[in-house]
Amino acid sequence: MRTEISEMAGLTGHTGTGGAAPELNWAGNYRYTAAAIHRPRTLEDVQDVVAGASKIRALGSRHSFNAIADSPGSLISLEDLDPGIRIDPAARTVTVSGGTRYGTLAEKLESNGYALPNLASLPHISIAGAIATATHGSGDANGNLATSVAALEIVAADGTVHHLGRGSSPDFDGAVVGLGALGVVTKVTLDIEPTFAVRQDVFEALPWQTVLENFDAATSSAYSVSLFTDWSGDAVAQAWLKSRVSGAAAAEAAFAGGTFFSGTRATVARHPLPGVSAENCTEQLGVPGPWSERLAHFRMAFTPSSGDELQSEFFVRREHTVAAISELRALSPRISPLLHVSEIRTVAADQLWLSTAYGQHSVGFHFTWKQRQAEVEELLPAMEEALAPFNARPHWGKLFHAEADSVAALYPRFADFKDLAERMDPEHKFRNEFLARKVFGK
Repeated sequence: MRTEISEMAGLTGHTGTGGAAPELNWAGNYRYTAAAIHRPRTLEDVQDVVAGASKIRALGSRHSFNAIADSPGSLISLEDLDPGIRIDPAARTVTVSGGTRYGTLAEKLESNGYALPNLASLPHISIAGAIATATHGSGDANGNLATSVAALEIVAADGTVHHLGRGSSPDFDGAVVGLGALGVVTKVTLDIEPTFAVRQDVFEALPWQTVLENFDAATSSAYSVSLFTDWSGDAVAQAWLKSRVSGAAAAEAAFAGGTFFSGTRATVARHPLPGVSAENCTEQLGVPGPWSERLAHFRMAFTPSSGDELQSEFFVRREHTVAAISELRALSPRISPLLHVSEIRTVAADQLWLSTAYGQHSVGFHFTWKQRQAEVEELLPAMEEALAPFNARPHWGKLFHAEADSVAALYPRFADFKDLAERMDPEHKFRNEFLARKVFGK
């Protein structure tokens, strides 16, 4: 078996995205308890490692803010596997190693004339990790990243390889957003389309009243719309609009009036945080460019921040948007002092069992917190109580308070997922304390 095994305690000299040592997550707020990280180089290596482990979990780009990726045994990273990017023009798909980062795949696709339908804010995240937690971008008609999955290759607890495909495997819709509880996703096949150009425009100081009265019109005004706020005051700080364009004429015609729901066009590039340089952000000011260089908020070539942050996110059915915003604004005296910035995005409905958009067009309320974890965790129950009438679903990879009984009530196929996990992992090799509390129940 050609694999490297690194003891966690001996890894402090190795740095990754954000400068955190591998025994820490990207934000540095969580220290992994696993004793070792396996770094296989082939599928056969992965099979041997998984089959020989008593407890193991896959570790992606470490961009989760909770313990979801940890293991009481060991971790396995797919970073050393060849990305093996294989484009199938006839099927309009691409197959890639699960440990590959979205930015790496995007560059390869664009150079061959293809595109993914959407990207998350950061292109630095791993593909398998992102889809396992229903990570998303924005856009009324855009599903989360997991909805592009056409097939999965999974190494199960006994080391055998399973192939699940959309439309051909009855467990497929349950396995895509799998939380790492079913096995190690070694390959992912994604839908692709011909490449397209995007322009990005930023507008500032949109009055809350105007936004709430025209929320559907605002979010449908571009391919992807993000609203940034700190929940205080009478205005949304920024609106980021990413528009697909067919050429220079269409780009020049878009937003020709210079305003957007009473917000004014930014005349210089902006960062979501006031006063922070936009150097690391994707290009703005209406300059058209490839989808791969516009759909994310941050450039692949730069580390977007030092990682000095925490994150939470909650999703509500779209028709509850205005009421949910009202509840969050009422909590602004408690939220704003702990906040760097908050982002509001839209996500199209899907049929993936544990997707936060399962069965409902959704609005996501994202919170980028300051590194004041005790205070954030003290606040979360109040936020979740305020959003409870709207059956708000928490992002699986971010900080939230709710535990298994409460979370189960939010997902119609929750019991089916637990049954699937029991069938695929009867010895509970891929489970950890987080999954016990948040999914399976202790």
